[in-house]
Amino acid sequence: MLTMKVSAFRDVLGEARGTEIAEAALVLPIMFLVLLGIYYFGVALSTYETINHAAMEAARIASMDTCAICTRGSNTTAAGNAAQQVLQSGALNPNSTTPIPSETVTLCNGGGPALCNNPFGPSMCVYYQVGLNTLGPQACGVYVSFQYPYQFNIPYTGLNQSVELKARVQLRGEY
Repeated sequence: MLTMKVSAFRDVLGEARGTEIAEAALVLPIMFLVLLGIYYFGVALSTYETINHAAMEAARIASMDTCAICTRGSNTTAAGNAAQQVLQSGALNPNSTTPIPSETVTLCNGGGPALCNNPFGPSMCVYYQVGLNTLGPQACGVYVSFQYPYQFNIPYTGLNQSVELKARVQLRGEY
């Protein structure tokens, strides 16, 4: 019975040959564009996770004391080395990192602006004895921040631009 209705419908509209090819020609480019978008978004998310992991490792190393008589800020080089190792393990270029411009970080207990300690290796800022944004009472700690360029290259679209992915990590100091 269903075949009679379909054949009657074709008789009214005429033959429907070749419509599948026309539909595929319309749908396949859109489907491939969506798949490419998913791929590039996944790569961008992986890059973002890698730079955040690098900032977390740098903050973890910077918040530790190296010895009992050392002064604060003596771990800046070790923090930079830790971040560099994480970036390299994620197939990212540590030399592409830059400090976040015009970022204001204040010292603990209402002090003035904190100074950016830039380690040898990746270009980033490690701030010591800064006030952390916490829900409870004010805490002092370490703040690490940098940005990394990510290039969107989706072919046949206008989405060929660079985006700066920012990594900001604050960690309570182990004092």
